[in-house]
Formats: sequence, C-alpha cells, structure tokens
Amino acid sequence: MLPYKRSQRVSHLLREEVSDIVMHRIKDPRLGFLTVTDVDVTEDLKIARIYISILKEEEIEISLEILNSAKRFIRSELGKRLRMKFIPVLEFRLDTTARYGDKIERLLKKIREKGQ
Repeated sequence: MLPYKRSQRVSHLLREEVSDIVMHRIKDPRLGFLTVTDVDVTEDLKIARIYISILKEEEIEISLEILNSAKRFIRSELGKRLRMKFIPVLEFRLDTTARYGDKIERLLKKIREKGQ
C-alpha cells in the first residue's frame, strides 16, 4: 500500500505540471513573477485549489485575472499530460502564508525592542 492518499499524489503532480504550464506555455507579458506554492485537491479529485505566491503586490490582481481566464487552456494541457479519467476543476487562490509570516516576524521584533 502506498504511504499516502491518492489525492496527495495528484496534488503533487498537479503542482509540478501547472507550474510548468504557467512558466512555459502561457505567453502573457503582463503575467508577473509567480510561484505555485501548493495544490489542494478534494478527496473525490473533482476540485483543485491552486495556491500561488506573487512577488509584487501591484501585480496580484492582474496575475489572478490572467490565470483565471487561462483556466480552460491549463486544464486542457493537463488533460494532454496526465493519464487521469477526470481532470479537476481549477481554482486559483492567493497564498498569504508568506505575508502572514512577515507580519508575525514584525510583531515579534517589536516585542523584543520593547523588552530591551
């Protein structure tokens, strides 16, 4: 038996493939520097939530708009690359964990400065 669930294996595979498609196949010059940080797939493999991190704050909205408009293209590319009966519906979401970590770090630094 495999050590982890099929949905986890599919999410790792989707993360790699979606990253490759976004980097090499989407030719929109407005698309800024972004990273696919995680993919969360439902247990029934019907929906894939793709979390992305975008370097520049001012490019967040336009990048999400571009990715959402390219969903059908990305899904069709996944259909060509993956041997799955059903390709999940894609949902792009902003990964806010880095910003949250920065906020915690600033708060801790502020507390340390007050203590001294």
